[in-house]
Amino acid sequence: MKTILFGFYLAITLWCLFSIVMHGTRPSKSLGWVFVVAVFPFAGALIYYLFGMNRRKFKFYNLKKSKERKLYDESRLQKDKDGAIITFNSNKAKKLSTLIQNNSSIRARSGNKVQVLHTGKETFDIIFTAIKAAKKFIHIQYYIFEKGELQDKFYTLFKEKIAEGVEIRMIYDSFGSSSFRGRLKKRFRDIGVKAYPMMPLRLNSFMYTLNYRNHRKIIVIDGNVSFTGGVNVSDKYIKPVSDLGIWEDLHLSLKGPVVNSLHLIFCKDYYFASKEELLSNPEYWTEQNEKGGHTVQIVASGPDSDQPAIMQQYIAMIHQAEKKVCIANPYFVPGIAVLQALKIAVQSGIEINLVVPKKSDSFLAKYSMFSNFEEFLKLGINIYLRKDFSHSKIIMIDDEIASVGSGNFDHRSFEHNFETNALIYDKKIAKEIAIAFEKEISDASKLSYEEFKRRSFGQKLIERIAKFFSPLL
Repeated sequence: MKTILFGFYLAITLWCLFSIVMHGTRPSKSLGWVFVVAVFPFAGALIYYLFGMNRRKFKFYNLKKSKERKLYDESRLQKDKDGAIITFNSNKAKKLSTLIQNNSSIRARSGNKVQVLHTGKETFDIIFTAIKAAKKFIHIQYYIFEKGELQDKFYTLFKEKIAEGVEIRMIYDSFGSSSFRGRLKKRFRDIGVKAYPMMPLRLNSFMYTLNYRNHRKIIVIDGNVSFTGGVNVSDKYIKPVSDLGIWEDLHLSLKGPVVNSLHLIFCKDYYFASKEELLSNPEYWTEQNEKGGHTVQIVASGPDSDQPAIMQQYIAMIHQAEKKVCIANPYFVPGIAVLQALKIAVQSGIEINLVVPKKSDSFLAKYSMFSNFEEFLKLGINIYLRKDFSHSKIIMIDDEIASVGSGNFDHRSFEHNFETNALIYDKKIAKEIAIAFEKEISDASKLSYEEFKRRSFGQKLIERIAKFFSPLL
């Protein structure tokens, strides 16, 4: 029996080591997984299989290369070719736009109207008003669609709109919206909502989908108005349901040609979840007239992308900054490339301001984040801790170009999640976001290097242990 057990252990260990060597993306990360597999018999192999294996090389992400998926991507790209070519006055905007077009295959669009939504209450008040005005269809996608007051409001409005003949399609993440099942899901389907989970956690696909989530937040209504940002459907955005208080988050209302860019992303994800083809049906696509003077570009990435577009966007923005970089993010656990970009920027005389929450909904994320702060403070990066839970995902450079979306500064958003950011090339909108950012700073406490380095040995130890597990975040 011992011989059989040892043989089995040897076989799975060798398989893991072979997989790490052949398909690892970074030597440092690969060495970490070798350590985990070697030190923890059986458990290490299981952890690697669940969280470390590069599934882009395996069954789940081979779907991207299937004939149907490839043709769908080509159709999407063909549709995105419509519209005028934008000439940027700023060289930094031109370079950034070219990067995103090459790594996300989505062009910048001019003639948009951008409205910045500063609170959960404001966000849902405007979303519900737009839903009430819907005439043809409502397409909605959320990472978290949670039981509560807001979900009940969506149900009531959806029931009314379906009675009026409006089509409603919905996709949600099966992990983030784990409570949206059984009776809750049935009541939405019973009124006619076409609701589908992204990457459902089923026995036949569990090992391929557990570590890959759809973190996007998108609403498109009649092809005329869209919403995206960081806000989920959860009552924590409108009332205190825990000791973290009301979650603060920035969201966007978008009108104009950029609506089609967001709709393309939704339709591809919806096809992936439901196999219902929307892209070729002209009734879901309207010619977009100019609605304002804002230029916006959607950044989309996921584990089936050829390039880590969100990470590249953040690095490029840091490198393009000439005076100042402002970042607000609740899960600031970037990899080596982003850390080096920040270090280069601050040592080149660029002002770096980072706002993060003092308390977090993730113990591991909080202390992984804090593990880099001593070095950052020593270099001169300004770090501000908010007492409330600021969930916004913002990066802005020189008060000229701003990004708002779902992408965090962590390995999960860079490599494992489907994410969407809106990149806004407009000084007026950037100024509005800058004012909101300054307010966040004014309500926060600034960390001192001398004070922070005197933190207890226990906290330093927790930070180092949390940092070791940061690739799992």
